[in-house]
Amino acid sequence: MSEKYNPYQNMLDVLDDAAMRLGLSINDYITLRQPERELIVSVPVVMDDGRTEVFTGYRVQHSSTRGPCKGGIRFHPASDLDEVKALAAWMTWKCAVVNIPYGGAKGGVRCDPSKLSQSELKNMTRRYTAMILPILGPEQDVPAPDVNTDAQVMAWIMDTYSTFKGHVVPAVVTGKPLEIGGSLGRREATGRGVMFSLLNLLETLGLEKQGKTVAIQGFGNVGGVAAQLLQKNGFKIVAISDASCALYKQDGIDIEAATRYAEDNKRLLVGYNEAGIEVITNEELLELNVDVLIPAALENQIKEENVNNIRAKIIVEAANGPTTKQADEILEKKGVIVVPDILANAGGVVVSYFEWVQNEQSFTWDEDYINSNLEKIMKKAFDEVWQVHVDKGVSLRLAAYMVALERVVKTKKLRGVFP
Repeated sequence: MSEKYNPYQNMLDVLDDAAMRLGLSINDYITLRQPERELIVSVPVVMDDGRTEVFTGYRVQHSSTRGPCKGGIRFHPASDLDEVKALAAWMTWKCAVVNIPYGGAKGGVRCDPSKLSQSELKNMTRRYTAMILPILGPEQDVPAPDVNTDAQVMAWIMDTYSTFKGHVVPAVVTGKPLEIGGSLGRREATGRGVMFSLLNLLETLGLEKQGKTVAIQGFGNVGGVAAQLLQKNGFKIVAISDASCALYKQDGIDIEAATRYAEDNKRLLVGYNEAGIEVITNEELLELNVDVLIPAALENQIKEENVNNIRAKIIVEAANGPTTKQADEILEKKGVIVVPDILANAGGVVVSYFEWVQNEQSFTWDEDYINSNLEKIMKKAFDEVWQVHVDKGVSLRLAAYMVALERVVKTKKLRGVFP
């Protein structure tokens, strides 16, 4: 039995490896081994039955070296400080690898949103926002949706912040509804970026996309959108899953029908049926004999205990931190190509950046302009990472970290350490 997984330690292990390969001394990047700021807050909420329940909330700002801190907020019963710290750091590297002027942050509230009424969820969101408000702001820290949060939650955060400020501040969050300053293409951006990452890889390798089999763990906003876009591009989606169940169909699942079913059933796949489909476990999904595996759920899914059973030739990490460092090393030895999270799922933060720019300029871009610019940025980032992968003989993950770390360290050196 392996030791308890610590996502922040996992991030540090990869970071140290990347720094060593870049020839950096510890003094060059020591400030990046720990967050700039960690905030833990109590979030009291008067529940519908009159009792008061206190939730624990977090907001971690890992680095503001390259710009305002940027990162999502998740509502999850397993959320804790180490997870939020790791996610904040991954945001720093993600923003740097696609070269947008942000640093990394992340937030979380330890709760089970499925057990909260709409009013309880709204009140918890507003109180959490009030508790972290001193460190928020369009030039300081800009949240976005993440696990179990959506455009409605962002609207509540924006309204709460604006109420305290006394004027409307749409740029304080991204991933908002269109009616209050959200961007066209933002909801689909992370899944679209995952598709671009896979297409970029196949093009670089000289491989055809038509008929390639894909298994996707996680059928939420990211996995669901990726499934729809990939199917439209000729891929065969043979397996999908969420927390309620996993489904497999050798001839390919009707993703449009599955999406409609989930939308009508509290975003859950359980109970969905079509000819030839079978129910499997999430563990079995990860181990299917497919061309491409896309983990789009939570971190720590591919680990020492199951890595030797992984049969996919390509893994595209739509989730943050789904693969442990130990598993990563084994996959590399097996010749499995892993497109790492900080590159593969960066589409969301790229279009969040577009939304922030539009808010700051009080201007709106059309969706074709947004999607074409997202495609250009994802292609440029992929090509830069691939070049380091080839030149240095390292995995794509290490190459991505090396690209990102070098950018942040150069900026830090130019700015210096205050005082």
